Amino acid sequence: MEDDYKKLVDKSRYFLKDNIRKTINFAYTDQNRGVAPPPLEKPYSDDKPKIKLHQANWDRIFDIKLANAMGNRESRRRYKDEPLTLEELSFLLWATQGVRYISGPNAFRTVPSAGCRHALETYLAIFNVEDINPGIYRYLPLSHELLFEKEEDNISEKVARSTMGQIFAGNGAVTFIWSAIPYRMEWRYGLASYKEIALDAGHVCQNLYLACEAIGAGTCAIAAYDQEYMDKLLELDGEDEFAIYIAPVGKI
Repeated sequence: MEDDYKKLVDKSRYFLKDNIRKTINFAYTDQNRGVAPPPLEKPYSDDKPKIKLHQANWDRIFDIKLANAMGNRESRRRYKDEPLTLEELSFLLWATQGVRYISGPNAFRTVPSAGCRHALETYLAIFNVEDINPGIYRYLPLSHELLFEKEEDNISEKVARSTMGQIFAGNGAVTFIWSAIPYRMEWRYGLASYKEIALDAGHVCQNLYLACEAIGAGTCAIAAYDQEYMDKLLELDGEDEFAIYIAPVGKI
């Protein structure tokens, strides 16, 4: 048993290292084989409703010094029963996945990503946001819009259940749920992609923490969840796209 456990530990720690890069012949990645890159965002049906988000000179609206945001940052699990405004939600989405400019097959955003591949999609379980009905939505970064995915009965309870009973996950105004589409990263990096995707998720959630400080809100990153239940809730196939990280947001 101890030998088996040690093998599992070694295998798991290997994920954190970069030894694999020495074993890959990058000439055989799809990028270097001339395969067209995957789309910058997940395609969607034109008949789904969309909500135009606010665009603004954000530092004039949400004025907070970066040092203060960093100094005040903490994981917050208690939220007021108070809605976010559409403007505040627009800011949080811009801060975490907003597109600065597009150049060729790359969309340069407000967060870094290995090779500018941005393998994440942002889903929102919305409970209490002004002018938006509760439900499951997806952020469209290229057009800065919200795509309505579906209504969901007892959505806050289901989100809490998906996080292994962490009730606060469904008690805020909105819960961010990031999914990974691995092929976006695999297209360039092959088997070296998976650590990069995990690092990218960390970059995104840290921006959410800091942006929340600017609007008087809080968040708490969640990495413990029921994979199959959450994927089913978002209607993801669990293979080519699956949930990877969660963060509820509410006023504090």
